[in-house]
Amino acid sequence: MIKIALIFPGQGSQSVGMGKNLYEKYPKAKEIIDNAGDKIKGIIFDGPEETLKATKYSQPAIFTVSAAAFEVFKENIECEKFEFCAAGHSLGEYSALYCAGFLDFKDTLELVKARGRFIQNASDKNPGLMAAILGIEKPVVINICNEVSSLGVCEAVNFNSPGQIVISGNKNAVNKALDIAKEKGALKTVILNVSGPFHSSLMSSAADDMEQELQKYNFKKPYFGIWTNCDAQLTQEPDVLKKKLVLQVKNPVKWDDTMKNAILNGFEHFIEFGHGKILSGLLRRIDKTKKAFNVEDSESLQKTLEELNK
Repeated sequence: MIKIALIFPGQGSQSVGMGKNLYEKYPKAKEIIDNAGDKIKGIIFDGPEETLKATKYSQPAIFTVSAAAFEVFKENIECEKFEFCAAGHSLGEYSALYCAGFLDFKDTLELVKARGRFIQNASDKNPGLMAAILGIEKPVVINICNEVSSLGVCEAVNFNSPGQIVISGNKNAVNKALDIAKEKGALKTVILNVSGPFHSSLMSSAADDMEQELQKYNFKKPYFGIWTNCDAQLTQEPDVLKKKLVLQVKNPVKWDDTMKNAILNGFEHFIEFGHGKILSGLLRRIDKTKKAFNVEDSESLQKTLEELNK
């Protein structure tokens, strides 16, 4: 039996017009995107880009397009031939939990919208930055964050792949950390185009709000497990997942360990759902022997299906 890991991107993967090809060609994609509502659909297809970038719109938009891509894929395969697991980067964890069957589309969309509101509120109260550091390893980045702690919060929050780590925190502390990283040989530093210090301890109020919100939802027993961001472990118990979704808001995304653990458990095929190939690129940095396929339009869908049928 072929073991497939379904992977879902997070905020930053959005692009105006994403999903339109699937919408026009596949009734199931049209149904999913229509169910997101006219406002979200309009922003997905027509933008403007600045509106789509806003957290409260980008998060439901990305989730919706990823869900549509997955549903079209599922319609075109014989599911019983495969063993699945899922993982999503940050926001993408909600796409993963939907596709695994913990919640239906409507409830997951409402949860994603609430999460976006909570994160934006926390960011307004505690403004900050996120920045990627390329070319230096985890212990060095963590030491740099500790070195600038007198200036404010600065934490390593996304361990994306070897040599690609994102830091998050107060503006002065993050900027100083970037200066030190360059001195220590970083190949590149990039301030991310996001609206707050996500996944840092500055998001504690958002995590508290998320804990209250999750009590409103009845998670079901899933079809398969998902690898969770906060600990890179396979999770199938609904109540355990709820606790981890709270932790996810204010703790690092352990993406490199997540992919390594999926590989160690025999998952050889990786399929990315939604716009772009961000996670496919990270996988190549984590394990060069593994290749990710993707589903974002009819052409990529057909290529992925051909690969699986070889």
